[in-house]
Parts: sequence; structure tokens; C-alpha cells
Amino acid sequence: MRVLGVDPGLTRCGVGVVEGVAGRPLTMVGVGVVRTPPDAELSHRLLAVEQGIEQWLDEHRPEFVAVERVFSQHNVRTVMGTAQASAVAMLCAARRGIPVALHTPSEVKAAVTGSGRADKAQVGAMVTRLLRLSAPPKPADAADALALAICHIWRAPAQNRLQQAVAQHQAHAAKAADAAHAADAAHAVHATKGRTA
Repeated sequence: MRVLGVDPGLTRCGVGVVEGVAGRPLTMVGVGVVRTPPDAELSHRLLAVEQGIEQWLDEHRPEFVAVERVFSQHNVRTVMGTAQASAVAMLCAARRGIPVALHTPSEVKAAVTGSGRADKAQVGAMVTRLLRLSAPPKPADAADALALAICHIWRAPAQNRLQQAVAQHQAHAAKAADAAHAADAAHAVHATKGRTA
């Protein structure tokens, strides 16, 4: 499985590609940051993010894209830029038919370090260890992007099983509802015949 992790941001959008399967050693394929100038117009910055992500998709051909789920922060301006960059990443993937998964920061931290409250240094250290790198990727946005990809590879089998279980439950529930409806209809017909006899 090859996953492109995206740590969305307008000034620095972290990107990292990891390959592997759960339970086996993982390999870093590439890591970097898509940067945009803070003084540029918002539309031009979003276009630069889009072009950067498209380049990564062209070069690395991931099977999945894992994006950090944006959550409300104190700084509304920061969260708006993050949400916009996140939307661009999802759009780029959807245009190519690549499945997108959203993971919260605490999910990623818990998957990589064992603690949902780990700090950036701990995440960077574990990413370095898990991918057998000589040093933590810089800046932290790049390490976070790799952590997202790792999280998705490790969580995907469990998520797939959960989705299959939900789908099976819904299919059984639909069959049960159809059977109950058919039984009600038969009962109504029988009751009508009884009254007319």
C-alpha cells in the first residue's frame, strides 16, 4: 500500500509518501513541503498548493491520500487556511479517483507514538525510528505528513473490516425489514379475506 500523507497548511503544506503494510517494516518513498508566499493572494496560494500536490501525485502515484482532519483552533484565521489547503488536497485526490481518509491529530499521534497527546518532537522521533531514517524530517510539517501516512497504513485494515461489518449489518437489516414488510402485507391480505368471507 502506498499512501500520500498531507499535513495541510497554506504557508507550509507537509507531504510524505510511505509504502508498506501493517505489521511489516515501512519505507519512506519521499517527503517534503509545498510552500506558498504569505504575502501572495489567497487564490494564488491555493493554486500553488494544488500544483504542488498534483506534482506529488504524478511523481509517486499513491493508492490512498491521508489528510489531517481540521479541527477548531483558537486562531480562526489559521484554521481557515488549513481547511482550505485540506480541501485542495482532497479535491486533487478525488479528481484522480484516489480514496481519501481523514485522521485527527490525536489519532495520528496515538497510532505513531502510543499517546494521543504526544508533542511534535515525539512524533518526529517515532517517525524517524519507524521509517529507519538518519534524522527527523524537517520541518515538523513534513514529519507530520509521514505520520499521517503511517497512521493510515496501520489503521486501514481495521477500518476496512469495520466498513464491511457495517455494510453487512445494513444488508441484514434491509432483508429483515423486507421480510417484516412482506409478513405484514400477507397478514393484511389474510385479515381482509377473513372479513369478506
